[in-house]
Amino acid sequence: MNKIVREHYPVANLPEDLREGLERDATVRVVVEVEERGERDDLGMAERKPIPAKDLMELRRRLLSDGRPSVSAEEAVAQIRELRDEWDY
Repeated sequence: MNKIVREHYPVANLPEDLREGLERDATVRVVVEVEERGERDDLGMAERKPIPAKDLMELRRRLLSDGRPSVSAEEAVAQIRELRDEWDY
C-alpha cells in the first residue's frame, strides 16, 4: 500500500474543503493512502464495500436468470441441516 505522510503541513496549503473548521495559521499532519482495489468476484463486485440497493436487485435478477432455483425458508433449513448432519459421523 502506498502511503504519504506530511508532518506540520500548513492548513493554508490544504484544499478548501479540508480547511473547514481549522484555523488558517495552524499546521496539521496529513496522511494520504492509496486504497487497494479489492478482488473482484464472479459478478464483478468489489469486496468489502456496501452494495447499493439497485445493484443488489440487479445481482438478484442476474442470479435468478442464471437458472438458480429459489427455495423457501423451510427448504433452506432442511438443506443446511442435511449438510450439517453429514459431519456428525
